[in-house]
Amino acid sequence: MATITKAALSQYLSDNVGYPKTKALEAVDILFQSIAESICQGNRIEIRGFGSWEVKTTRQKPQARNPSTGETVFVPARRKVMFKPGKILKDVLSQPLEPQGE
Repeated sequence: MATITKAALSQYLSDNVGYPKTKALEAVDILFQSIAESICQGNRIEIRGFGSWEVKTTRQKPQARNPSTGETVFVPARRKVMFKPGKILKDVLSQPLEPQGE
């Protein structure tokens, strides 16, 4: 499985849109920075066909247990980001994998 980095995304943008590499990297940085800031403010982000990010609040757990020590610990409520894939992405991911290396 390949890992796609910010640099690879900006290279893809540069190659396919014709942006200079520095402008493409700046555009990718701005996009991810704006998504992160919006999520931190508690906003929901939806990109039609791709998916949506939403901030959810977990419940506190007053009786959790540390598995290595057996000690009872308190886990406070916190926020976490949930990603829900859109219909197009979900349809593509639900297809069976083809055997590789044959």
